[in-house]
Amino acid sequence: MIKYRDITLEELNMDLFSDFIRHQVVTKVWRRENGEWIIKDEPFIDDWSPEDFAFGISCIRNTIKTGGLLYGAFSDGKLKGFVSVESELFGGEQKYLDLTSIHVSEDMRGNGIGRQLFLKAKEWARTNGAKKLYISSHSAVESQAFYKNMGCVEAEVYNKEHVEKEPFDVQL
Repeated sequence: MIKYRDITLEELNMDLFSDFIRHQVVTKVWRRENGEWIIKDEPFIDDWSPEDFAFGISCIRNTIKTGGLLYGAFSDGKLKGFVSVESELFGGEQKYLDLTSIHVSEDMRGNGIGRQLFLKAKEWARTNGAKKLYISSHSAVESQAFYKNMGCVEAEVYNKEHVEKEPFDVQL
């Protein structure tokens, strides 16, 4: 059974991620070429190193310290998914909050955890004054399909600090 709860600053360390598998085999990705979104074959493996986890932890520590959301999914007391949303509104009238991460451990994907985490982020953002979530997501076809299934569309306003290739937003 999956239990969902806020993750505190005190418990946020490498041990929390000891049973979390951030691994994804990617074969096809979305790319923007000549103003059009196309699917391309660009195989690679996204597999976080200890340094990647350490960097991620430092980022989400800042999220908590600045009043943002860090919410986790736990199975048998082990972290198996998490979502983070920053606390600072941007985008003028769009009133975006930045969904900076949403990850589900490879061994638990396909069980609805990502959906529950996303719904929590959406609810939290709405409660904190946002009209939309801003998402710069992984370009993998599977990742993009998840967001589209959750109702996300290409952003109306791009956050220059965060956007690289795939800006999406979701109406709250």
